[in-house]
Amino acid sequence: MSDTHLKNASRRQFLSGAAAVGAGTLAGGAAHAAGDPLIMETQDFAAGLGVGVDETPYGLPIQFEGDVVRRNVEWLTADTISSINFTPIHALDGTITPQGCAFERHHSGAIEMSKDEYRLMIHGLVDEPLIFTYEDLERFPRVTRTFFLECAANTGMEWAGAQLNGAQFTHGMIHNMEYTGVTLRTLLEESGIKPEGKWVYVEGHDASSNGRSIPLEKALDDCMIAFKANGEALRMEHGYPVRLVVPGWEGNMWVKWLRRIEVVENAVESREETSKYTDVLENGIARKWTWVMDAKSVITSPSPQSPIKHGKGPLVITGLAWSGRGAITRVDVSIDGGMSWQEARLAAPGQDMALSRFYLDIDWDGSEMLLQSRAMDSEGYVQPTKTELREVRGLNSIYHNNCIQTWHVKTNGEAENVEVS
Repeated sequence: MSDTHLKNASRRQFLSGAAAVGAGTLAGGAAHAAGDPLIMETQDFAAGLGVGVDETPYGLPIQFEGDVVRRNVEWLTADTISSINFTPIHALDGTITPQGCAFERHHSGAIEMSKDEYRLMIHGLVDEPLIFTYEDLERFPRVTRTFFLECAANTGMEWAGAQLNGAQFTHGMIHNMEYTGVTLRTLLEESGIKPEGKWVYVEGHDASSNGRSIPLEKALDDCMIAFKANGEALRMEHGYPVRLVVPGWEGNMWVKWLRRIEVVENAVESREETSKYTDVLENGIARKWTWVMDAKSVITSPSPQSPIKHGKGPLVITGLAWSGRGAITRVDVSIDGGMSWQEARLAAPGQDMALSRFYLDIDWDGSEMLLQSRAMDSEGYVQPTKTELREVRGLNSIYHNNCIQTWHVKTNGEAENVEVS
């Protein structure tokens, strides 16, 4: 008999035993599930008519899932206008992030702009400067693609030590959505690019003038002008009605409420790509043009916000992995702080620059665990430890921390953020 068959048999025996215990507790000692009053007796929710379709013109989560919301950290986001909040990744499964709980970052507050008010200008080193309305954009050939967006500062507070206690706060500056729109190449080719044009400078309609320079090669490769996410219009906080999508590169470059695209000969060297969003090394020198988000992963459950509640027995360890350089090809999981590793199961083959979900099914004996995950991508890159990153980068950095994360799971199933050396 195979190990897999034995494990499945053990799991069935455990679950059937648990059902019998539950039934006995609820039904005066009956040794089978048929006596469970939640099955046998009519419940209040089934005693009358439920909510009609006319009462929910736009569907919202049920009240029992009311805690699955974006959250912020008060000391980190004291300014409510220039702020950031975090996706509740600990409470989600699969890979697609619902827009309503997808992390948001803005530098001067989200703005309300109608489709009729929207304009996008392409100018600079082009054959013909053009201005597009929203309706113009909808007439171009459309594409639909799924990508993750990760803030460069995701996990940034963890450089100097374990600090924020929860996957939502350590790794929640990320979301993964299906975008629909027009390729940036399509619009640039409509204007025509002069030979001396080597970069594009992109800027939004909001007051922050958050502008970034992007090499023309990347702009023509896979960037998108998106106006839908997960099948519906972009939410206001995600750039309604139009945003830029820059697959695999740091979220600051995904300019929202996109206003203009200027083709230029050299990088503009704006504030957001010089004094900000550069990596300060131990010697004080800053690395710049570190756009790509390297391979990274995190276990979302069990984790500090998602403790083990059922006690010993079958346990599903799950998490997310991603890479800005390609697809996730493998994720390993350790329950002993990296001393040994087991290969996790990918829910689906990895997609370029999109989140991958992984699972590891174990039988937990109730002992302490030091949970870690380690991602590998199609370029052969292996996610590093925090020690390995510090040896190269020091402790001055804020951005691009893709280290292996550790959760200490206690015997009571609760978890906390720790470091191991």
